Amino acid sequence: MNWLKIALIRTTVFAVLVTVLNSCGSKNEQNGTPELKPVDLVYNQLDTENSRWFFFSSACRPFGMVNLSPDTQIGGAWGSGYRYLTDTIKGFSHIHAWQLSGLSVMPVALTEQNSETIFTDFYSHFSHETEKVAPGYQYLELDRYKIAAEITSTKRVGFHKYQFSGEGKPALLLNLNTVLGPCENTDGKLQKIGGHSVVGELTNAPTIRRPKPTKVFFRIDSDIEIQDVVTDEETGNYLLVFNEQADQVLLKAGISYTSVENANLNIQTELPDWDFEQVVAESKDEWNNLLSRIIVEGGTETDQKRFYTDLWHALQGRRTISDVNGAYPDNTGEQFRVGQLPLDDNGKPKFNHYNSDAFWGAQWTINTLWGLVYPEVYKEFVQSLMQYYKDGGLIPRGPSGGNYTYVMTGSSATPFIVSAIQKGIITDDLAGIYEALKKNHLPGGIMEKAGYEHDTNLGGGLAHYIKNGYVPYPIPEGDFGFHQDGASLTMEYAYQDWTLAQLAKKLGYDEDYKYFSERALNYQNVYDAGSGWMRPKDIAGKWLADFDPYNYEHGFNESNGAQSTWFVPHDIAGLAELMGGKDKAAEKLNTQFETAQKIGFTSGGAHDKELHPEYRRIPINYGNQPSMQTAFIFNQLDRPDLTQYWSRQVVKTAFSGLSPATGFNGDEDQGLMGSLSILMKIGLFQMNGGTEENPEYQIGSPIFDRVTIQLDPTNTSGKSFVIKTVDMSSENCYVENAVYNNQSLDGYRIGHDQIINGGSLVLKMSNNNQK
Repeated sequence: MNWLKIALIRTTVFAVLVTVLNSCGSKNEQNGTPELKPVDLVYNQLDTENSRWFFFSSACRPFGMVNLSPDTQIGGAWGSGYRYLTDTIKGFSHIHAWQLSGLSVMPVALTEQNSETIFTDFYSHFSHETEKVAPGYQYLELDRYKIAAEITSTKRVGFHKYQFSGEGKPALLLNLNTVLGPCENTDGKLQKIGGHSVVGELTNAPTIRRPKPTKVFFRIDSDIEIQDVVTDEETGNYLLVFNEQADQVLLKAGISYTSVENANLNIQTELPDWDFEQVVAESKDEWNNLLSRIIVEGGTETDQKRFYTDLWHALQGRRTISDVNGAYPDNTGEQFRVGQLPLDDNGKPKFNHYNSDAFWGAQWTINTLWGLVYPEVYKEFVQSLMQYYKDGGLIPRGPSGGNYTYVMTGSSATPFIVSAIQKGIITDDLAGIYEALKKNHLPGGIMEKAGYEHDTNLGGGLAHYIKNGYVPYPIPEGDFGFHQDGASLTMEYAYQDWTLAQLAKKLGYDEDYKYFSERALNYQNVYDAGSGWMRPKDIAGKWLADFDPYNYEHGFNESNGAQSTWFVPHDIAGLAELMGGKDKAAEKLNTQFETAQKIGFTSGGAHDKELHPEYRRIPINYGNQPSMQTAFIFNQLDRPDLTQYWSRQVVKTAFSGLSPATGFNGDEDQGLMGSLSILMKIGLFQMNGGTEENPEYQIGSPIFDRVTIQLDPTNTSGKSFVIKTVDMSSENCYVENAVYNNQSLDGYRIGHDQIINGGSLVLKMSNNNQK
């Protein structure tokens, strides 16, 4: 029996057993111990020595409005939140989102000795030795007060359990007026309602990124009576004092961005009872159901833990901002208003509304992962983006507080939405969606704006791009925002124009298809044949003098010229032609990888290291978005062997660590890098973001023996797609041949329609380079 027949038999058997392997409470027949589920393999503390405000998560549901977790650092958007090396708890806050924070609480024991200073001196030491953390749950001990703290949550309600074993009255400090992560919390106030509840509100002060204030409303219910509410005039904060005899306090904290009434409704709907352990179990089950959409077998224990940790990160960071009844904050107009999402026949919202960092880089990450594994999530985010358009007239590229932030550059939502359409996830009102997307690519659209350019429309250089075919560097009108890097902007616009052209083609808009296809070639106008690199040019058409392709952020957005030269995902063949052919292009890129390998393929171990002289000159950087597609470019250059080799090396070096000190080696950006890691480890990638008709996946080098993807039955066939490797090992990184459902594949690529129909992809692995 040959290798293919054996592989197909094993794949069929595995597909039958996969449900059993993932079933609740399954046992290992050898020793009777419970089988680990995917949720049990998640390592929450990955990279938390380098984390930013919204990175860490414990008591949170997928994309939860509430992301309840302890804060060890509270100042700034970066270097704040749960930082592993800081051993002091400064509070447990309920909101860790893009440019949003709020409702920080701290359990304390009130004594005669600390009663006068408790509002300003309340931090407590804790130890990781007694800490327990998992998706949906965290336990730690506040040593100063001898309090055992446990937290969990529903989507919109935080659930606290505090055990008091020290001296003093049990109490809860509410820091409603404080610097908290990315912004200052101001105007905080509360009032007692009955004997067991308080309600209140606070305001997220404006930031340079989120220019309008955002209110947070809350209600807190206690299972025991609140004896007193103490107000501190100096700080403006509050202390809830409980019965001295109480040794345990349970608290529910519901939040809303629209009203106290809706905060209460969120509690009554999602958490009507007081069974803490039941909520922990329900949260675990919810996470496990999503993580189990992909089952991996083989690899090391560390490989599997890292895989599910990456997958977990791909399902969070971006936060729900709508209430259970569909009310949401709309800050897109001159005046704030409470919006209402459309309801289904049962009176429930048809989708949730979201707060999100940019979709910059989504084309190589969540476009593919969500589109294949979580189409229902993908659909909701597209619907949310379109709701912003209906309210404010533009599809955003990273909304916060119900408003535009103009984070990053270009129109990153265009490839995100076009890919959803091409994959059949979005099918309604395509003409209306097209017009909304097209608006962003024309004067008056979001492409005109640089990063965080709120009041003008010049920093994006779109007028120059339309008139001259490129964005000059510097932009002659002046500085209006972040990231006014002309060469990068030109390449980004060209790619996004191409993706819009694909939708125009699908809808039969021939003139638009021709127009945007022509604009998609504008990347050629910033390619300098003399130097062999993309190169900035000024308004007069003169190349940047003394050009250094390794000089960081001189015409290139969060990158250097060597990294960004390859940002032509829609026309690698055309780029190769400019370079003298595919062979020369492959040789050039291979040399860049050989150089980048010497310092680990990333610009240091954290995002703030990119500007360091030692790291900024790296020719390939897998710690940020601009060049994270480069290993798969070799497939387009007829060198799939180099895609297989280098993608495996990048995974091994940059995406295999499992400790608080390492993880993503840069900017994880709300699931983007986690998604990239997943795709590289299962060996599937989409160079153009899945935006062409019947999107294509390029095959890489999986690291597991088997990968089984449970296709979502609401949007696809409901079947499984299995990737089976034969002769897998750490040395065998090359794919000798690929067979899909008994048919040999040509060119190491497979179509979306093939995958969603289910079946098996069998890859014969080898350590022999076939080139």
